Parts: sequence; structure tokens; C-alpha cells
Amino acid sequence: MKRLFLIFQAIIVSAVVIAQPVAKISEQEHNFGTFKEEAGIQKYDFIVTNSGNAPLVIQNIVASCGCTIPEWTKEPIPAGGTGKITALFDPKNRGGEKFTKSLTVYTNSKPEIQVLYIHGEIIPREKTIEELFTYPVGPVRFESIHLAFTNIRKTEKKIRVMQLINTSNEPVKVEFDQLPPHLSLKINPETLKPGQKGLVEGTYDATRNNGWGNVTEIVRIKINGVLQENVYYYVSANLVEDFSKLSREDIENAPVFNLSSATIDLGKIPGSTTKEAEWKFTNTGKSDLIIRYVKSTCGCTAVQQGVAGVGIKPGESSSIKAIFSSGAYKGRQTKAIYVYTNDPKKSEVVLQLTADVDVPPVATK
Repeated sequence: MKRLFLIFQAIIVSAVVIAQPVAKISEQEHNFGTFKEEAGIQKYDFIVTNSGNAPLVIQNIVASCGCTIPEWTKEPIPAGGTGKITALFDPKNRGGEKFTKSLTVYTNSKPEIQVLYIHGEIIPREKTIEELFTYPVGPVRFESIHLAFTNIRKTEKKIRVMQLINTSNEPVKVEFDQLPPHLSLKINPETLKPGQKGLVEGTYDATRNNGWGNVTEIVRIKINGVLQENVYYYVSANLVEDFSKLSREDIENAPVFNLSSATIDLGKIPGSTTKEAEWKFTNTGKSDLIIRYVKSTCGCTAVQQGVAGVGIKPGESSSIKAIFSSGAYKGRQTKAIYVYTNDPKKSEVVLQLTADVDVPPVATK
């Protein structure tokens, strides 16, 4: 009797141990192949079979990309039953991409985690005129409102071009009004036929601009001789020192702009007051240091320009002074001042001025 009891107990224990769901997925990956972006969301069902002897639960699925959305059978899948995992891939704004995305599947089976993959290649859709030419000005559209020349050495001229198109049914002549001497903007062809594309041809002569660092021109546009109201075209450049011809010996004998500190804290100051800050520096190099230009990013900070353009001999010291006007500011303030030098390793230096503007509360009756 005792023997029969032990055998029966062993059978029960064995049954408990063996009771286990098993998730078998139809395949581990699917290739959508090549398809057009405008075809929209791509969908594929992975079939999940429970080949175990206990209910299978798909607990969660995590996609590797927001472009891939998983859906799955939420109810427990009985032993011998099937469910599905649906992969939805959205190709919007992903034209030209060859993709591989993953779906990490969490279940109550062994193994608990399985990874599925989807692949494909997206043929980009043809963009509309509005998407290609984003900036409308009357009957024409420009690729952008902004023509960027990026870095330009102070010794050079640089050319940039941008497309535009005449979207009207009449010929259009486009011109730019009151350009500064260092900037040339021309349309080629000068008159655009209906539906015709053209080029904005820009030439920036950095030798004729006394500025340094990031500079921006705001240009007005004329259409068929008429100045357009409230329409502006922006041209930017970053004007930098030309160190391209310096030899190793030149660099070794170059000036060195050595600051005692780049940041000055004015501490707590009252509103509607002014306070001076002074940054001291020394030329620790082997040739004359020239401060090319000093500029502030805020009208609240007046910079003393007396040091600009002055040669500072090796071993000599000088300073840059600025006056901060607290005006109507409140609380912690941080302002930047840009210094441009002929030091090849510190041609652009950012000075920081900080202050806590203390504005007393308004007395109430």
C-alpha cells in the first residue's frame, strides 16, 4: 500500500513539473521587401502556437523604434491553440531607408524572451513643390528663408546657391534690395518663366566685412520691381581668422591669449543699475597679440572697444571691460561676450558675466 502511494505521488509531482506552456513562433523574421513610402503602413502577422500543456500568455512586446507598433493576442492561448503577433511598420518620412527593426516578446513560457525582426527598403515618395520649396514670396517659392555661408576666412570670398521656382502663370523677376558691399545676391535666370526653376547665386566677400564671428544680413525682396512688405531673406556667415598658411614654426611663435578667468560673477546687484566687469589677460606667446573684435550678445552689456586692434607685446597684459545694465531683469543672469584674436588656438573666446539681480517686492497698502 505504501509503495502504491509513493508511485501515485511521483506521478502527481511529475505532472506538475511537466505542465508548461511552450511558445513556437512561425518565423523569427520577416522581409517586407522593397515598397513605396506612399504605400503606407506595412503589416505582417507572426503566428504563435502553444505546443505546451498549460495556457500561454504573451505578457508584453517592446519595439526597437517608434515607427514599429506591435499588436498581439491578449487572452491566454490554450495548449495546442494559436495566437498572433502583428508587426505594423510606418514608413512615413523614412524614404530611402533600408531598415531592420526588432520586436522583443515577453511570455510566461521557456524561454521567456524571444526576439523577432522585420526588414525592408523604402522607396521615397516624390515630394511636393511645397515640401521642396518651403518659403513662399508672392508668386515664387524659395527652398529656404536662410542662405548659410557657414565658416568664411577673412581673406576669402565664398559662393552659395539655393533653388527657387516660379509657381505662377506669368513671368516673374526677382531682385534683392539694398545689399551691403560684401554681399551679392543674383537670380539666374533673372526672369523666371511660369513653372521655371532658378538659382539664387550668393557671393560673400569676407575681406569687405569688418565684422567677426557669426553675422547675419536681413535682406528685402522685390518681385517685378515691387518691394515685398514684411518679407525678409536671411544670409549668415561665420567670419574667422585665416590660419591656413601658418607653418609649424609660425604656430610655435604665435601669440597666446591667456585669461586669468573667463567668468566674472558680479554677485547681487539691484535692478536698474550698472556695474563694470573687467577680464584681465596676458600675451604669453612670442609675437604681438591682436584683439580683432569684441562683441556682446545682449544690448544690456556695453563693451569697451579701446583694446580692439591694438598690438599687445609678448609678456604684456591688458584687459577687456564691459558694463552690465540690470534694467528690468530679475534673478540670475548670464551674458556672453565674444572675443576674436590672432591666437591660432584661441581665435574665438567666450567671456561670461553673471549676476543676481535683486528686485525688491512692491509695497502693498
